[in-house]
Amino acid sequence: MFLEKNEVKTTNEFLRNGYIIRTIENKEAFKKITTLIKDLASQKLSLKKNQNLENFFNETHRFLANKDLNDFRLFIYNSINNHQDFRKFYYQLAKSYLSVLVGNELSMQIKVNLSIQLPGDNSSLLPVHADTWSGDSPFEIVVWTPLVDCYKTKSMFLLPPSKTKRLSKKFKKFVDKSSEDLFESIKNDVVWLNIKYGQILIFNQNLPHGNRVNKEKETRWSMNCRFKGVFTPYGDKKIGEFFEPITLRAASRIGMEYKSLEIS
Repeated sequence: MFLEKNEVKTTNEFLRNGYIIRTIENKEAFKKITTLIKDLASQKLSLKKNQNLENFFNETHRFLANKDLNDFRLFIYNSINNHQDFRKFYYQLAKSYLSVLVGNELSMQIKVNLSIQLPGDNSSLLPVHADTWSGDSPFEIVVWTPLVDCYKTKSMFLLPPSKTKRLSKKFKKFVDKSSEDLFESIKNDVVWLNIKYGQILIFNQNLPHGNRVNKEKETRWSMNCRFKGVFTPYGDKKIGEFFEPITLRAASRIGMEYKSLEIS
């Protein structure tokens, strides 16, 4: 392979650990994202403009009751995904890392997901799973972006590749079991990821992952979005329905439009 040394290093790290954590590449794009979300949240919660919201994302539980969480999250989710430039901003957070790990002709999930987990809230849990278990293509990766420092139960967990291989060999025994039974069997092997504000996590969604009840004293905000190579196989989530090409190159566009000449 004709990869540069830094590309080989990043590739090996991703294959070995199942993820990489890096500093956000485009700080201006990140600022636009955080400003937009904070403005939307202030609007929905009727917060005063002169109110100190510097630590709003960590302290959202001070302004938002658990019973109102889903309605609030859906408002923010729908608003950001209706913003014409939001997905472009999100892509710019990890552009060069995606080029190394996926390629330069990408399909991007049509909508960016949003998660808000208040302290002690059990309504926003994502039980242990791998996306491929529900029909996703194994060629996808996830860019996960927190709006706060994430640590311990305020973060997410991931089962490393070596442990996943071991689980795969005995997976049949869990067919009639619950996701909680599965988690109990791997809880000592999962890695809880420490990700700071201003960093992104890119991880292999073929590996079991999820979250638990947030036992920390702060709220967790995070976004995630899937990326894959345009010409790699699609699972149940098809191009045009769930994914959209975002970086098609000239040769591919020409080839896709090419029609053979009729000579008879």
